[in-house]
Amino acid sequence: MSLLSVEDALARVIGKARPHRRTETLPLHDCLGRVLAQDIAARVTHPAFDNSAMDGYAVRHEDIADIGAQLVVIGQSAAGHGFRGEVHAGEAVRIFTGAPLPAGADTVIIQEDTEKLSGGKIRTLFAPAKGRHIRLAGQDFVEGDIALVAGSVLDAGRLTLAAGMSHESLPVFERPRVAIIATGDELLPPGSSPGADQIIASNTYGVAAIARENGAETLDLGIVPDDQEAISAAVAKAQTAGADVLVTLGGASVGDHDLVQSTLLSRGMVLDFWRIAMRPGKPLMVGELAGMAVLGLPGNPVSSLVCAVLFLEPLARHLAHLPPRSRMTTAKLAAPLPVNDRRQDYIRSRLTVEPDGSLIAHPFARQDSSMMNIFAQSDGLIVRAPHAAAASSGDPCNILRLR
Repeated sequence: MSLLSVEDALARVIGKARPHRRTETLPLHDCLGRVLAQDIAARVTHPAFDNSAMDGYAVRHEDIADIGAQLVVIGQSAAGHGFRGEVHAGEAVRIFTGAPLPAGADTVIIQEDTEKLSGGKIRTLFAPAKGRHIRLAGQDFVEGDIALVAGSVLDAGRLTLAAGMSHESLPVFERPRVAIIATGDELLPPGSSPGADQIIASNTYGVAAIARENGAETLDLGIVPDDQEAISAAVAKAQTAGADVLVTLGGASVGDHDLVQSTLLSRGMVLDFWRIAMRPGKPLMVGELAGMAVLGLPGNPVSSLVCAVLFLEPLARHLAHLPPRSRMTTAKLAAPLPVNDRRQDYIRSRLTVEPDGSLIAHPFARQDSSMMNIFAQSDGLIVRAPHAAAASSGDPCNILRLR
């Protein structure tokens, strides 16, 4: 099987995935970042009544057409405590922001444009336009208006609107479920004391974080030894849990100790591809098992994380009904790079900003795919196309931002 390009691989991963239609209804406080599953209509009208946008006096415009008009203040209207009478000729009602506009009034003159006189009177110092400083009933939305549409990602503004429309909860799409299995006889959990032939398993935590950052919930199925029966049992757990995506870490190649692919094939997985023209991350396995997408990520930590960003992130967002995330930008190289071979390179780099706003990419000298520390220090990945020519310092480059 020939090496597949990154672009073709991603198209095949996304092309076969179908966002699920499972929904749940959650309280507003739990809806941040979730995707609305259906259109939402307002249950109330807002504003429910004509009200004042400023502190001042509610008046009849015809009474203040001339500057210096004197009016008798006959009461006040405050938020939650409106004036129950009616404004007649030569009268005014003291009004506060948000308070109902009294019957008979059609304008609010702000308090700074008036002068208090004795005997409960005011004198106008300015002649505002008719209707000034009034919020009309229904100018925001009217009961029955569809103000939030299905597919909207719920943020602060949309949650505020939902509450204002008198919805205490909302129907949202359930998060896609991503099950993660780490395989390898050499792996031990963090906090262990590894022996001479053992290492600490780390990939699960970064891969799970990428999945959760992009709308998924994760199920950690732990560390599984290089044993077909044990791997098969873990896969069965993922299926029983209703996982939309199974992510395996390590063992997806075809070496004597790489048993993940053969085990999944024995359970009925339809293999799409398992090698990509990229570095790091060449041995990426993609398939489907009874409706569950399968991503077999490489065992090296950096390879695993780069593949998760490139493939798991867009897959999770697609399944979660979230819009694609754009990580790409451009920068200038801080150091020369040699001619590239047939694989697309993702080179770990620090990013700095020049005084003129230019983004500068500083590639790390060491790019070994086992070096987690270098990846953690990286702000982005320089993306070099297959067979790219040698590049000099100052040349433009494409950057996949990590933060």
